[in-house]
Amino acid sequence: MSIASSLARYIPTTYAAMVDTGLLLGSVGSDGRPNLMTIGWGLIGVIWNKPIFLVAVRTSRYTYKLLEECGEFTVNVPSKDMGEACRICGTLSGREIDKFKKTGLKWRRGDFVKAPVVEGCPIVYECKVLYKETVNLQALPEDLVNLIYPRRDSHTLYYGEILKIHEKT
Repeated sequence: MSIASSLARYIPTTYAAMVDTGLLLGSVGSDGRPNLMTIGWGLIGVIWNKPIFLVAVRTSRYTYKLLEECGEFTVNVPSKDMGEACRICGTLSGREIDKFKKTGLKWRRGDFVKAPVVEGCPIVYECKVLYKETVNLQALPEDLVNLIYPRRDSHTLYYGEILKIHEKT
């Protein structure tokens, strides 16, 4: 069964976690040091006949730098007991701390990407960036810009081809 045809099985759990605790976006820089960032926005689907996980990362974030360096990422769906780790990964910067040491989470390299696969996550997507585009703030309604981008630090949308889905059994 292809990845694209099996996505429907994973989407409900992934979206429920995104709304509840957020998802853990794994990245790695050219120095090989892994990082995690909690994300609350993302889309899964099929674009260009490929299974895609689209993630949005602000250009001001440390993760943006890492994605630009390596062009690959993982999306780790946290287990119910990882709420505090998601909070930490969403409020502290990997520029200043090692989030794996801070949270106690364990990881390994992906099978197809260098980005971290977080142990204990029930679902993990390994992705390679196919396309990216920075949100054009001038094209958005002013009220939305003022609400979401008061500092005018827009997102870059990364369209990651899903190369593998891990499922904890």
